[in-house]
Amino acid sequence: MSRETLRRRTLLTAGGLTAGAIAVAGVGAPTAASAGGPAPSTPAAAVAHLLAGNRRFTRGHARHPHQSVAYLRQLANGQDPFAITLGCADSRVSPEILFDQGLGDLFDNRVAGNIVDDLLLGSIEFAVEEFAPPLIMVLGHERCGAITATIEAIEHGGHAPGHIGTIVDALRPIVEPLVGGPGDVVDRAVKANVRAQVRALLDRSEIIREKVRHGQLAVVGARYDLDNGHVTLV
Repeated sequence: MSRETLRRRTLLTAGGLTAGAIAVAGVGAPTAASAGGPAPSTPAAAVAHLLAGNRRFTRGHARHPHQSVAYLRQLANGQDPFAITLGCADSRVSPEILFDQGLGDLFDNRVAGNIVDDLLLGSIEFAVEEFAPPLIMVLGHERCGAITATIEAIEHGGHAPGHIGTIVDALRPIVEPLVGGPGDVVDRAVKANVRAQVRALLDRSEIIREKVRHGQLAVVGARYDLDNGHVTLV
């Protein structure tokens, strides 16, 4: 048995996944090529593919690819996403919609404030190892509620109720230096947080750094505008 085979079996079975789950994650997964176009295979191509989809979305020309019942059935045999996203849980910021993608295209990770913690990092590392996509995108958005709550906690004191305080505590070191500065502090903090989470992915994960080092993967940040739907790189 090769080292790579052993690594893959260990990765998939250590969490209690069954042989059936291994088959689903294995060979034969459909890609964008199955729907008539090649799946992006480089970081630059993946970024361009997402931004092109966003332009279609904002212009009202969305194609809604890979959303048919026939494709759903084909996809049941496996997945091969071309990008990993780390985005906010905000209901207005669904990556498949705003990038005009479909089932199996994106490996989504979403949490308020698009914060990298150990659980999110494990999920992302799994996708990097298992599917080898060329892109990770950290996606923040205009008027983020998690950022706003953190600013309010800094400016007015007090504590967020329940486990919301965990989010505020994670964002505080990023946001606090910006409070009291010029301009729109929420938007500046949104962009600063995106950059900080990109750095966190690179600083905390040898798996990600190794892929980036060899040019197989890029980690980029972006901001979504709630008012017009546009995504811009940060």
